[in-house]
This record gives sequence, structure tokens and C-alpha cells, in this order.
Amino acid sequence: MQESPTLVRPRFLNDRFQNAIILEHPDPSLDDYLREQGITPERVPHEETSDVDAVIERLKDGQHDLLYKRSKFPVTEEVLVASPNLAAIMLCCIGDDTVDKEACAEAGVLVMNDPVSNGRSVVEMVFGEMIGIARRIFTANEAGRQHLWTKSSTRRYELLGKTLSIIGLGNIGKQVAKLADRFGMDICFYDASEVAREVGETLGWTACNSIDEAFAAADFVTLHVSAEDPRGRSNQGLITYNHFKKLASERGENSPRGFINAARGFLYDPDDLKRAVSEGHVRAAAIDVFPEEPGSSNEDWLNPYADIGEVVTTPHIGAATQEAQPRIASRIATTTRMFNEHATVRDTVFAPKETIGARVETPYWALSVVHSDVRGTKKAIDDSVYEAGASNLNSNHCDFPEYGIAYDVNALNEPLSDAQLDDLVERAVDLSGDPHAIRSIRQFKVNGSH
Repeated sequence: MQESPTLVRPRFLNDRFQNAIILEHPDPSLDDYLREQGITPERVPHEETSDVDAVIERLKDGQHDLLYKRSKFPVTEEVLVASPNLAAIMLCCIGDDTVDKEACAEAGVLVMNDPVSNGRSVVEMVFGEMIGIARRIFTANEAGRQHLWTKSSTRRYELLGKTLSIIGLGNIGKQVAKLADRFGMDICFYDASEVAREVGETLGWTACNSIDEAFAAADFVTLHVSAEDPRGRSNQGLITYNHFKKLASERGENSPRGFINAARGFLYDPDDLKRAVSEGHVRAAAIDVFPEEPGSSNEDWLNPYADIGEVVTTPHIGAATQEAQPRIASRIATTTRMFNEHATVRDTVFAPKETIGARVETPYWALSVVHSDVRGTKKAIDDSVYEAGASNLNSNHCDFPEYGIAYDVNALNEPLSDAQLDDLVERAVDLSGDPHAIRSIRQFKVNGSH
């Protein structure tokens, strides 16, 4: 008889979340939203979040259920193991670049973000910058400070009738395109996703077959891609000097040739953009994100474009508005409530746009499991529920194949005992042959409807 593999003990999570650690100063209203749910927030002073070891010690001491952060603090395996209670990383932003998602999947820790709340702020900034570089407002301001009167129409343009190419037609990219429509611009776009391509074409925009084609067709190019492509591959170095060199090559000599990046700093090498500007391929650029960014205003930073007057820079302020930050706090708090009170998961970076939850109107017991997607693991959960004598009133299951895990949530008429949960873990190992088939388990009573 073949010996069963030695199981790796999963996380047995708290039934209701009790403690949260909050990093990088998201809007203070988040704390109040969490307290309303019975969750005690521990807000780490902003200047201390750059000390990863100190944060890890806080996690060990506090045994937090949830970690909230923005875009800087690195979530590594060491961070995840510091609190065995940790159920999720809650990102008060869109980007997940600083989260080791493979390590989270291995640990059974979910990662959720806010893909919508900062969209309007970013879109407005992009258009402010586009108008600014089209009309050479920034250079006029600098000249005025030197008491120079530079009134001229030379290389000053309207947006009406110009072509805008959008690289990445996600939530923000679509909003940019819709606003550009109202400015009377022609819209081209490139997106590797077939779904995004269909959406864009349905809305009447011109799909490009390559990034080269998008640059060549455009008077302005704006980047709105995520850290990874639809297949999970990094977008680092997506844009090259050869792309910049092609900007507006089909638009003639009298083109603004503007470039805007409010997406990711590592999408291209700054030296490639600087070279393209010095050679006249790009006439003006506005950059909000950089390959290397400081964790706070107290850290030293070298602006790679400091000596290039044609490149306007801002310190990653696309979402830094009085309106966006409270919206983010509200949405991520609602995501927390859904997860805390019903085990419903939305906005997980493992499966964007999916909402995974059981839908039952009467009180029930929620059993949620993060498990490997190895064959036999899901069967082990279902068999354990059946053999425990419980009725599954409703369930929902979603695989995250890029990360080798799945999320399974069940509405049961009665709970499984501790012994039955242990049997579930052992059964999953036996059926799948995966010693870490079950990554995390949570069970709690839901008293009301959704």
C-alpha cells in the first residue's frame, strides 16, 4: 500500500476577523469602517513602514487577520508567515507589483485590490498633462519665471482632431478613451486581451495589432497597462526605444508627439525615452511613475529626467486626490465586509472581475477553503461535507490556474467539527497526493442574508 504524503498544516483562520494592520497611510476613514465591523485597526506610522523587519515584528505580536497597504511595502514570504491568522492582503490601490502573489497562493492568503476608485483622478490628471504638453504650458511657466515673454503658436496644438493611442484598455484606459472622444480625438488602442479588443472595437475605437502600430498612428500615446499581461508575464520593458522612435511616424512632421505614463515606472528604460526626446521623436512627455521610487518624502531620490526640460514629472500623484482616497477606503472596507461576514471574495488579483460567494437568504454556516487546484482536492471537500452529514445549501468555486490554487465557499446547514475539518485536510492530501492541498480554512456562522 502506497504511503500517503506528509501533509503541510493549513492556516485555520479566525471565524470573524479581529485585528488589522494598516500601512502606508490609506485614508483614515478606513479605520472607522473596520471598527464598525468589529475589527481593531493598528495603523503603523507612515515613516516606519520602510522598516520591513519592524513591521514583521508587529505582525508577530499582533497576529493580525488582515494587512492593508498601498503601493510600496513589499509583501514577502517572511511577512506572510509572521501571522498564521493572516487571511488576506487588502490593497488600497490597483497595483499589486509589491506583493509576492506566488507566496500568497502557497500560504493560502488571498490578495484583493481596488480596481475602480482612483480611475477618475488618474484620467483627469492624464488629460491635464496632455493639454499641458500640447499647449506647452509647463515650459511657458518656466520661461515666465525667468521673466521671458514666449507668446507664440509654434508647437502649440489643440486636441481636437488629434489621434490618441492608448496602450492598455482596462478600466482607466476605457475612461481615457471616452473622455478623448468628447474632445474630438480619434482613438486607437492596443491591448493583448481579446476581450478588451472586442470591447474597444464595439465602442468604435480602432484596434492596433501591435505596440509599433499604435505608436506610429498616434499624436499622443498614454500607457495604462498593469504589471503583468493577461498570461501573467511581467510587462517590464514592454516599451522600447524603437517604439518611441515610431511615435507619430504616420502623422506627419507637424504633430505634438506627446507621451504620457501614469501606469508603471518599469515599462521602459528612462534612458530610451530620454534618447527619443533628444532626437526629436518625442517632443514632450509627462511622467508620473518611475522605476525607482522612494518610500517617503524623507528618502533620497534621483529624478532620471531632471535634466530634460521636455519631460514633465510628478511624484506618483495620479490617485492622490481628496476624492479618490476616501472612495478607496470605502470600497476596500466593503470588500472586507463581504469577506468578513459572508466569505465572499471580490476584486482578487488572482481572478479580476470575479465575485466568489455563496448566495443563501437564510442563516447558514460558511465554510471557505483556499486549496491547490490538483485533481481530487475539490472532491475531498465535497466528500467531507457529505460524510459529516451536512447539507450544502449553495456553493461557489473558482480556480486561479496561474497560481495553482482555487477558492471554494460553501453554505452549510450545520458546521463541521474540528475533527471533521482535520479529516477534510487529510482526505485532500490522500486524494490529490499534494501534501499542501489545503492552504487555509475558515468556518463561521452567517446570521443574515446578503
